[in-house]
Amino acid sequence: MKKLIKRILLILLAVLIAVQAPFVYRRYKLGQLAGKVAELNSVERPPAADRKYKEYKGIIHAHTNLGGHSTGSFDELIAAANANDLDFVIMTEHWSDTIDTAALTLNGVYGKTLFIGGNEIDTADGDRFLMIPGSNDAASLRKLSTNVVLEKLHAENRLALVTYPEKFNSWDSNFDGIEAFSLHTNAKKMNPFTAIFDGIWSYPAYPELMLASYFKRPDENLRKFDEIAAERQVSLFAGTDAHSNIGFHLFGDDAGNKGLNIKLDDYATIFRLARQHVWIDSSKQLTRESLIEAIKAGRSFIGFDVLADTSGFKFESLSALDMGLEWSPDHHGVRVTSPLRGRIVILLNGEKFDEVASARSREIGLSTPGTYRVEVYLDQLGPPFDKMPWIISNPIYVR
Repeated sequence: MKKLIKRILLILLAVLIAVQAPFVYRRYKLGQLAGKVAELNSVERPPAADRKYKEYKGIIHAHTNLGGHSTGSFDELIAAANANDLDFVIMTEHWSDTIDTAALTLNGVYGKTLFIGGNEIDTADGDRFLMIPGSNDAASLRKLSTNVVLEKLHAENRLALVTYPEKFNSWDSNFDGIEAFSLHTNAKKMNPFTAIFDGIWSYPAYPELMLASYFKRPDENLRKFDEIAAERQVSLFAGTDAHSNIGFHLFGDDAGNKGLNIKLDDYATIFRLARQHVWIDSSKQLTRESLIEAIKAGRSFIGFDVLADTSGFKFESLSALDMGLEWSPDHHGVRVTSPLRGRIVILLNGEKFDEVASARSREIGLSTPGTYRVEVYLDQLGPPFDKMPWIISNPIYVR
């Protein structure tokens, strides 16, 4: 009997080792990836030469415990934004029937970061938007149709950005932008089994890269965006949907003191993954109004800065017209400037139009009307980043 038990235990041990081996190897590969990322970030970059615009980076779509669904505090959020050198954070607190969460959340400059209070709202048609800035009647909007809500928001000079596009219904409505990539949505698609063991082996050493290794290009969201952008001007952005509420603690009290507190989606980690980079007229300061105007105009791009800083990317006409505007083919062409060598892909109405590997710039002539945008890939990092973009631009429109 003792020999049988010993044999069973040895078999179980062998199975356990066999099951864990792939995740040990994954940790080793993430260590190699971390070395490559550090090397990319050490590459010397040319100084910023654009005097017309100044680039700012920040995040869109964040929650605190004020609006429920989150355990994050203001102090935690401010510290994370400042530590990550974010220029702005757009808050999108959930609505409440009893308090004005947009007014009570962070508004104004704290440390080095501008915070803007907005709301995540629902409509009677089952659609969900980020309303920027927020409003004290956010809760009541759920009783109105999507078109009525959009008319109201635009009359009040507010942005209406589609969030959770996979659940959106009113695609013919006049919204301002689409959350093409969501960290929260992407995380929900992770395989729970592999994510748990990846978390055990890799998260403590490489939290951001472990999460980024599960990134997938948002094919359907981009397809829908390209379909709409072919007809009218619209903006795309990445949403962090940061809640800072995944984890556990042992011991604690009603005052919020916690012992052995482990949080897997803390703001500081999430804010290092994906950011929105925005260009604002150099003659203007970074304010709520100038930021909203730039996002609506499409003068921004998605940067997955977890792989390498995307600051310095440009997509512009050779005659120096702005990204986001409409212009005619007689402006001759466009120039793409990447801060690092990468595979530059130019798309026309969502289809590949031009591609060049391992380049820092690309100039091409445009004679075909349509909607053009850019994706840049860091193939040198290996899978999955040969299929997951490092940069996703907003379009230019040639009519």
